[in-house]
Amino acid sequence: MKLRLRLMVGLFLASSALSAGCALPIWSPNPDTRARQLIYQSESLRHIPEIWERIWGLDLPDIATPYRVHGGVI
Repeated sequence: MKLRLRLMVGLFLASSALSAGCALPIWSPNPDTRARQLIYQSESLRHIPEIWERIWGLDLPDIATPYRVHGGVI
């Protein structure tokens, strides 16, 4: 009976710890320091769309013809 109770308590603690998030907070509790940290983080995340466009070649010129062609032998 004691083993079952310990197992149930252990499972409860493990499941509650996993759903609670990170045990250590990422940001500082001081509002001034936290604002500076968030600004630095957002500055590094601001470049992600530009990197994505460069990787997929979306910033390159389109090679398709911008005008309609006849398609037949003239």
